[in-house]
Amino acid sequence: MWEERDNALHATFEFKDFREAFGFMTAVAMLAEKQNHHPEWSNVWNKVHIKLTTHDAGNTVTEKDQKLSAAISALIAS
Repeated sequence: MWEERDNALHATFEFKDFREAFGFMTAVAMLAEKQNHHPEWSNVWNKVHIKLTTHDAGNTVTEKDQKLSAAISALIAS
């Protein structure tokens, strides 16, 4: 699901429709706010692309990114 490249974690999630994609983004927003670590992301209809990197650590993958990506993955698994 997650791929590490260019000093970031990347994943694309596909849903049935825009409503499901937006619901997923809302859930991710709550996780991100709780962890005080916010993704770069985009949404086009039923697809959500997320990029995680820690800007204040020199734009590299850190434990913050690993923790948030695991929490996001858990949303999909449930």
